[in-house]
Amino acid sequence: MSTTEVIFTNSWEDHNGNTNKDKDTNISENLAAIARRELREEENVRTQCLAHLREWIKQNPDIENCITDDVFLLRFLRVKKFSIPMAQQVLLKYLNYRKKFKHIMYDLDYMDSKVHQLITNGYIFVSPFRDTNGRRVIIYDLGKFDLDKFNGTDMSRAHAITYETLMEDEENQILGVNHVADLGAVGPSFVTLFSVTEFAYLIRWGEQSFPMRHKEINLFNLPAPIKYIYDFAKSNLSQKLKERFAVHDCTDQLLTKIPKRCLPLELGGEIPSKEMVDMWKEELSAKRDRLLGFDAMNLLSDKGIIRSKNTPSQDDTGSGSLPGSFRKLELD
Repeated sequence: MSTTEVIFTNSWEDHNGNTNKDKDTNISENLAAIARRELREEENVRTQCLAHLREWIKQNPDIENCITDDVFLLRFLRVKKFSIPMAQQVLLKYLNYRKKFKHIMYDLDYMDSKVHQLITNGYIFVSPFRDTNGRRVIIYDLGKFDLDKFNGTDMSRAHAITYETLMEDEENQILGVNHVADLGAVGPSFVTLFSVTEFAYLIRWGEQSFPMRHKEINLFNLPAPIKYIYDFAKSNLSQKLKERFAVHDCTDQLLTKIPKRCLPLELGGEIPSKEMVDMWKEELSAKRDRLLGFDAMNLLSDKGIIRSKNTPSQDDTGSGSLPGSFRKLELD
């Protein structure tokens, strides 16, 4: 069974099988209804906001070579419920993050040796089946992350490629995503991947600046010795996102929240992870050139980004290329 067949048979449609398209976009009428209800998206609003955002990008001297097609710009409008000023800020922060962290966000090629190994091994991939709310389910198996082979940058790049690929799909922009992580293999040695400050920046920046709706975050097999890492990570998130976390003691408990078909066989599902990974690679391949084209975008100046009052005033991340690169990252 190919990826296309699996995704098609589980695409989001209404209970009557209605997949008629909204005439001004590529989404079904049922998706359009959800977008209206949750994101305040109407046909005329979408058209006007897209035109306004394109003109703003065109007139902004700080933005260079920004992608301006509908699918890309709708990421930012939808995640901010079509508030033009807020969408503009997220776009600026997104471009700023790409510029500050080129070692993570540039050359997003899933065929990169380290990233390809992580995906092939099953560390991170996306299930071909959607959950009961029509959301794609991202699977993380920390037991497949070899600390002797991979570092924090490898991990971050694998995540970035996964998320960027998913956000190229309008259904995912509207419905959001579901995260499922098996943390059973996580031990104290994982702390060495990032400094405390680095980890805090990544968590907070990820929520604020990447246009993605995180609807559920399901964790299971959380080892007691690393609960403090979990608590620290949650402390850096907004209250809204904190409320979307769920910790499960075992796979049986997880299955009360996630349909069995969405999980790989090794985690209590029905299809071996290798088959799911192979199907996910088909999707990655289809979006490969698109993601590599993102490297042409640039932010010449970050002066348009609105800073918060509690932005750190000095670098407390230590020395070295990765920690040092966090020096000027602005948080709000």
